[in-house]
Amino acid sequence: MKKVKVGLLARVGIAIVSGILCGLFFPEWAVRIFLTFNSLFGSFLDFVVPLIILGLVAPGIAELGRGAGKMLAVTLLIAYASTLFSGFLAYFSCDAVYPFLLENVSAEASGLLAGNTQATGVVPFFILPLPPLFGVMSALVFAFMLGIGLTLIPGQETLKNTLFDFREIVNKTISGVIIPLLPVFIFGIFLKMTYEGQVAQVLGVFLKIILLIFVLTIILLLVQFFIAGAVGRQNPFKLLKTMLTAYVTALGTQSSAATIPVTLQQAVKCGVTPKVAGSVIPLCATVHLAGSMLKITACAMAVMIMLNVPYSLAQFTGFIFLLGITMVAAPGVPGGAIMAAIGVLQSVLGFGTEAIGLMVALYIAMDSFGTACNVTGDGAIAVIVDKIYA
Repeated sequence: MKKVKVGLLARVGIAIVSGILCGLFFPEWAVRIFLTFNSLFGSFLDFVVPLIILGLVAPGIAELGRGAGKMLAVTLLIAYASTLFSGFLAYFSCDAVYPFLLENVSAEASGLLAGNTQATGVVPFFILPLPPLFGVMSALVFAFMLGIGLTLIPGQETLKNTLFDFREIVNKTISGVIIPLLPVFIFGIFLKMTYEGQVAQVLGVFLKIILLIFVLTIILLLVQFFIAGAVGRQNPFKLLKTMLTAYVTALGTQSSAATIPVTLQQAVKCGVTPKVAGSVIPLCATVHLAGSMLKITACAMAVMIMLNVPYSLAQFTGFIFLLGITMVAAPGVPGGAIMAAIGVLQSVLGFGTEAIGLMVALYIAMDSFGTACNVTGDGAIAVIVDKIYA
């Protein structure tokens, strides 16, 4: 009998529903058991995040340095610009809409999300701090130094191979430990929220954010294809319609890499020469993360508002520029971009364990739509690069 594999999105959905239901009747001692697990898991995340950054960013940058010439450099620049644009689109849109959309978020919910459990007395049985080997910013700077250095020094295959092997260890840790335990972590968060009577406010906020982000992804795709249509002198709606096959495929695979054959085929149908498409599409599957950037930025702003934490354009400018680089190293697993982004969320925006848990739940709830936005936009970039080098 064939074993049915339950996807991450389904597992997270089950965890949220189960947490809400169990929070209605679980005794305090049972809630504290899961709070203890969440505390231990949060400590493990604090320890492993700098290692994730080092293990993903350094080899990611080193691989990009192997680039095959000027065309790929131009592709990389356009992809990064698109990712940055989506981040600022999310910031300014959410800054304008959130004050009205999230105006009913209560002070009690803010206290809950901030991890304030003293008022209710619901605390873990014990806490086990696990200090990281080095800080997040130290990991980022060290990863950039290693990655960029390896692009400038030829023949350093031993160090490159060591970094690539370390990346495999990090990927195995993410896919074999962190991702499987995330549903339990999210279960504990929603169990606690329900037990403390605040889940209704948080779920209402979730639905509003998801709807807004879906609308923003549509706007982002329209902008991308209007630009591609203008540069390539083609009908943008026809281009977008052609790329919708890749969009639908990505909804099912939840992976930019797994969708490459379809994205490549549809890009050629858009008039992109096979040689250009064969170079641009695989690269964009790694470096073009506009949909992911939009989701993470919008979710981060929402969580900060729920936490009653002030934010500014200057703060998010640094966040968006740094996140655009960090996400290049996102592993090829569902939710990989948010895993790679945890360090930036912690170091730049000051997110704690509870906030990270909610960010992960929100992100994964929309993971397939972000991936679909990423790969569809790859077609627009291919049209632009093809016109430049036609």
